[in-house]
Amino acid sequence: MWNKTLNSGALFAALALAAGAALAQTPAPQPEPGAAQVRGLPDFADLAERVGPAVVNIRTTERVRASAADGSGMTDDDMEEFFRRFFGGPPPGMPRPAPRQGRPAPSEHEVPRGVGSGFILSADGYVMTNAHVVEGADKVTVTLPDKREFKAKIVGADKRTDVALVKIDGAGLPAVRIGDASRLRVGEWVVAIGSPFGLDNTVTAGIVSAKQRDTGDYLPLIQTDVAVNPGNSGGPLINMRGEVVGINSQIYSRSGGFMGISFAIPIDEAMRVSDQLRASGKVTRGRIGVQIGRVGQDVAESIGLGQSQGALVRSVEKGSPADKAGVQPGDIITKFDGRTVEKVSDLPRMVGNTKPGARSTITVFRRGSSRDLPIVVTEMEQEASAQGAGPASERSDHAKATPAAQALGLTVSELSKAQKKELKLERGVYVQAASDAAASAGLREGDVVLAVGNMEVGSVAQLESALAKADRDKPVALLISRGDLAQYVLIRRAG
Repeated sequence: MWNKTLNSGALFAALALAAGAALAQTPAPQPEPGAAQVRGLPDFADLAERVGPAVVNIRTTERVRASAADGSGMTDDDMEEFFRRFFGGPPPGMPRPAPRQGRPAPSEHEVPRGVGSGFILSADGYVMTNAHVVEGADKVTVTLPDKREFKAKIVGADKRTDVALVKIDGAGLPAVRIGDASRLRVGEWVVAIGSPFGLDNTVTAGIVSAKQRDTGDYLPLIQTDVAVNPGNSGGPLINMRGEVVGINSQIYSRSGGFMGISFAIPIDEAMRVSDQLRASGKVTRGRIGVQIGRVGQDVAESIGLGQSQGALVRSVEKGSPADKAGVQPGDIITKFDGRTVEKVSDLPRMVGNTKPGARSTITVFRRGSSRDLPIVVTEMEQEASAQGAGPASERSDHAKATPAAQALGLTVSELSKAQKKELKLERGVYVQAASDAAASAGLREGDVVLAVGNMEVGSVAQLESALAKADRDKPVALLISRGDLAQYVLIRRAG
């Protein structure tokens, strides 16, 4: 039995050796070209030691005027005046105030506003942070990890991008290295260093969750799952090469604390802003004078654009560069200076980064075809938002329910001269009433139909003809004007 077991063991050993030899002759699988090779968990210690000395704590204070009072805000003189006016004089036993010349005058004292983070850009003391960290501050104090404190001067701040630049008096200061945010890859490890809740030089790590994330801000942001909390604002987001690739700026939270989603401003955009702040203390941007909106996929297919891209021009400011260039409400801007406008938020960034006075070209999609329009960009100012003017005060009494329009639930009329003047339109058909499919699509009384698909309409007869020619098996795209804004409405026929 023992021999049998031994023989079986010897046979197993021989088979194992044979298998091992076969495996030794089989080439090991090679990693795909460019694939990251993970050899264990990353170690951030060297990176933190290298970058940490250039990450600073920023404290801000503001001056609050305090009266020489008992803490209630009312001085002795105020109290005496109160009793004099309402009771004829001070109550018995109330001490008389000291002579005015001997009493302290109302004074100002500093109260803390908040705590944030920042990082040193250059050895001579330029520090980058968020605009909201220093907003409203009368005094800014920068503290280095080695406990040195500096009074900082605000060089400039840009609310639109939430970038600020401050200056401290120093020489030979530790500075960060600037990286390239465009080289970041989703899934790449990144590190944040800052002062969450005032805890200086706290290091947290995570990965890049998404790039070019639109949050409604002027810039596309880097989304990460790095733990970022109040106080981290203005601190650097660092790649594994020890380079700053972003400024930690926002978190998504329902509680006020970290919930796994944080956002950083790409460093290339931030550096463009800081360069202007350093040169002039302000940021100059271009503008063309349009209000824009998103182009939906259904609308894009209906008008022949193909895919949802570009920016729908909802209104054009009178006398603006866009107006002078011939841009019209309902146009879809698909390119600016040859660069494709993939989504609506791309256009403000492209135009904003263009130097005022520059001659550019915009490509618009209008009535089924594209055309290039030369345009001169001007400097951005405070732009008033367009407001709806409401239905025209004078209405036509000749409402018409033509067959094709009636099938969609539309009752329309010609635009009168007074309506055209009031609505600032040269053409279109006035909507007197909307029901059924038209009402479901969002049309309402007072709207003006400018086009059906890619066919302009200037009269009820043209509207009827365009609707009659439209494919009954597909939704009908109407370009309408509502107030001062243009938009597309997609009507789906019943049945």
